[in-house]
Amino acid sequence: MSLNPLLLDATELAQAIATGQVSCREVMAAYLDRIERCNPAVNAIVALRPREELEAEAARADAELAQKGPQGWMHGFPIAVKDLDPVRGLPWTEGSPAYRDRVAAADSIQVERMRASGAILIGKTNTPEFGLGSHTYNGVYGVTRNPYDAGRSAGGSSGGAAAAVALRMLPVADGSDHAGSLRNPTAFNNVYGLRPSYGRVPALQADVFANTLGVAGPVARNPRDLANLLAVQAGPDPRAPLSIREPPSVFAHHARAPSASLRGRRIAWLGTLGGHLPMEPGVTAVCERALSVFEDLGCVVEPVALDFPVEAIFEQWLVLRAWAIYRQLRPLYEDPVKRAMLGDQAQWELENGLRLTPAGLAEAEAFRTRWFHFVAALHRQYDVLALPSAQVFPFDAAWKWPTEIAGRAMDTYHRWMEVVIPGTMSGCPVIGLPAGFDERGLPMGMQLIGPMHGELLCLDMARAYDDATSWARRRPPPAFPL
Repeated sequence: MSLNPLLLDATELAQAIATGQVSCREVMAAYLDRIERCNPAVNAIVALRPREELEAEAARADAELAQKGPQGWMHGFPIAVKDLDPVRGLPWTEGSPAYRDRVAAADSIQVERMRASGAILIGKTNTPEFGLGSHTYNGVYGVTRNPYDAGRSAGGSSGGAAAAVALRMLPVADGSDHAGSLRNPTAFNNVYGLRPSYGRVPALQADVFANTLGVAGPVARNPRDLANLLAVQAGPDPRAPLSIREPPSVFAHHARAPSASLRGRRIAWLGTLGGHLPMEPGVTAVCERALSVFEDLGCVVEPVALDFPVEAIFEQWLVLRAWAIYRQLRPLYEDPVKRAMLGDQAQWELENGLRLTPAGLAEAEAFRTRWFHFVAALHRQYDVLALPSAQVFPFDAAWKWPTEIAGRAMDTYHRWMEVVIPGTMSGCPVIGLPAGFDERGLPMGMQLIGPMHGELLCLDMARAYDDATSWARRRPPPAFPL
């Protein structure tokens, strides 16, 4: 093998496969060897298929490449899908004992697209039960640990995806984000994640006209790979009537284009929302150093105090979240046997859902609309709005969640992630960037909230920033050198 596939970023890997510099069999062998070496320490990839099956699929991919050329950008890529999404023929547990024995009968829309692009589906990535919470542990597969310190959390709910990409056990990965699940784990693992606008990546759901607050998106080590994976995931689908009509090729074009100048771009630094959000010491300092990189690139960074009741954003989100989760999990709750298998977070959300009132739902929806219009007005003054991606650094993996920050008690299992809720409630695209490390070598990230449907702007900001920092390449997990 002339090239080590693990040393290539995903965009480089796609080119190397397409031009015959490395075979799909060599790629598969290298990644499976890497998984065998690294995964026992972090438990990021679960339900891994047998090696001989995967090697046979890689051989077929080589034969197809020789006959017809690459099937798509992901031709020959070993890919594991977050276990909230179905992959035909693979376990689909959603991290819940209630679904321990379920096997998916069909692919999700994005998995269909990854297959069509040539990906080889090798298994799943770990997630908390039903994606509830930003720490990846469950009663089926256990806890996922941080590549930078295996005693600490990898974040969540896309913790398995982010840890696997950070360790180069996968070239790229899918994730999803309702409450920071493409932002918190990417921050904790020194990689990139993009929460797209609703409808950018279509999904099958019980009510095709409902905005569930959750979206699927890409995880990668750099923004070019992020854009290329989004080009596979995105695009309209007739089964999802609210999907965005813009062709996904715009993202592949972005990945090929030179990095854009950021001179004159304006960033609103929201920080702690005027002291409303407690932060572990060091979080804001790391993010402010990242903001200084943008200043060096010609951006104007201004601290901004919001003339808006920021304390109500989380409270009204709780209502909408409870309603979304109740609609999703009601059949399990109504089955006494299945209900007994549900974890504490799912039970808590369902009980909140049972207490909802029409008046409360109406107020939460009206509040979200007011917040959207407020954010849209901010975007007329600033290109992006910046916040930390988390309020704490990676914490003890034995915890269920942080119960206090800077001496302030957390009153719910997700209050410690309140910093991501303004982005979720806006409906706007949000990109998570690696911001750097504290003195202990623990990673932190920063999120940039772009204007509605402004994924290309988010990617512009990230591309120039990554050109200047190269965090994932410069600071890989030290315990697992290539």
